[in-house]
Amino acid sequence: MRRNIVPVSFLLALLLGTLQPFIGPTVESAEQIRAAIPAPQRDSWWMERHDRTVSRIRQGPVDLLFIGDSITQGWEEDGRPVWDQYYAGRRAMNLGYNSDQTDNVLWRLQHGELDGITPKLAVVMIGTNNSAMREDPPENTTAGIRAILTTLRTRLPGTRILLLAIFPRGLTNDDPLRRVNEAVNARLPSLADQRQVFFLNINRRFLDADGRLSAEIMPDALHPSALGYRIWAEGMEGMIRKLLGE
Repeated sequence: MRRNIVPVSFLLALLLGTLQPFIGPTVESAEQIRAAIPAPQRDSWWMERHDRTVSRIRQGPVDLLFIGDSITQGWEEDGRPVWDQYYAGRRAMNLGYNSDQTDNVLWRLQHGELDGITPKLAVVMIGTNNSAMREDPPENTTAGIRAILTTLRTRLPGTRILLLAIFPRGLTNDDPLRRVNEAVNARLPSLADQRQVFFLNINRRFLDADGRLSAEIMPDALHPSALGYRIWAEGMEGMIRKLLGE
């Protein structure tokens, strides 16, 4: 019996056509698609955290979402005192997961972490792990971020979105990964429509006049200290108040 073999090129073209509304008109490679295809992490702790998060979301109203990777998850650790001061009274929920890349965030958002809630605002920062762990070029990471924004706008049409620039990493402006992230950041303002999606870059607050990142603010040149989380909260508080209508 003769088998019909579908060419890989045809399948790639079909997948691109399906995802095009989410990832934008310039995505042409399988690598860029990967950043925008929902995929979970495989570690058991990750799925356990996801299950706990979904259970919490089902319990009651959520007005403010923080979506991201370990930098966002850190609000539960070094950032806890600042979180309690700024966000605990705003019915906020932390959707930050260690090591997440854009495709991991997409999977979570499509598997229960947005179900049954109507938050006023979602704060999104993601992409540094795309640059470091998978070595995605800037256009690929941007495609993944665009897919996240499209998912949020589709699933939560009444929610405003504050898209943050990826925070600086590395000790100096010459750090290779910081330079990749800055190339992503240069593309992000084009994703904000100033009606539902708004872009904010507070990165200069973390750096000295020469662009150096101190251990006092980010001890490992990536994750904020308690001081770093305070700088983060203070840097976006004006925009948070505005977008929450306070």
